[in-house]
Amino acid sequence: MGLIGGSLGLDLMAQGAQVRALVHRPATAERARQRQLATVVSTDPGVLEGCGLVVLALPLDRLLDPAQELVAALLPEALLPEAVVTDVGSVKAPVLERWHNRVPRFVASHPMAGTAEAGVEAGVAGLFAGRPWVATPTATTDPEALAEVRHLAEAVGSHWLTCDARSHDQAVALISHLPVLVGAALLQAAHGEAADAGGGLPALVRALASSGFADTTRVGGGNPELGSLMARTNRAALLTALATYRISLEELEAQLQAGHWEALQGALAEAHQLRPEFL
Repeated sequence: MGLIGGSLGLDLMAQGAQVRALVHRPATAERARQRQLATVVSTDPGVLEGCGLVVLALPLDRLLDPAQELVAALLPEALLPEAVVTDVGSVKAPVLERWHNRVPRFVASHPMAGTAEAGVEAGVAGLFAGRPWVATPTATTDPEALAEVRHLAEAVGSHWLTCDARSHDQAVALISHLPVLVGAALLQAAHGEAADAGGGLPALVRALASSGFADTTRVGGGNPELGSLMARTNRAALLTALATYRISLEELEAQLQAGHWEALQGALAEAHQLRPEFL
């Protein structure tokens, strides 16, 4: 019942669905009830009994090393026989490796939506509207199970697409995980340079920071545990993305040092043309 699970609960409850939530801590359960994130909230895995669709909205470390009582609660004899299990993890290859043989009708998926918030207070209605929801089926994925997850995604307003797990992980390294590290580096640079200069500069850079700085650093200043887990589980693809980014940054730096203003303007013009394709 964090950002993704809580937001799903709000959207599905608004549509009259029965939502059962399994959470880790009693305090989380109580607050989820207060916020009406689900019909029933419990710390007992038995709350999932009879469910037809289960969404594993877990941190990556708990998704990749699940508690045995959770795995037991997801077996066909505990759920409905035709129950579908999906996840919302931001890295897909290791998730598939861990889960595709554990439950019969597993579909690996990932809604591309989020904020910088986390925890039981983070869920918001409408988070997924107009955002991509990608699934990474394999040759053995049940087509009907895949259709069930697609129905869920479209019910909360997402647009649906599929790809293989390796391509997904390469793509999110470039457009999701790399920006986390870039944003963090920008925050560190602004803070460090101003602190080294001293005087009134640290206060001034904070006072002048506006929407551009906020937009550029939003993910870098987000949940540090989530960022670290994404980097750890998608390390190879993220290292490749960082190397490519470093080359681009060095080219811009070289143009600046040499005073090649036409080349610099050309690079910025290319970026100006490219950006709408990503939005």
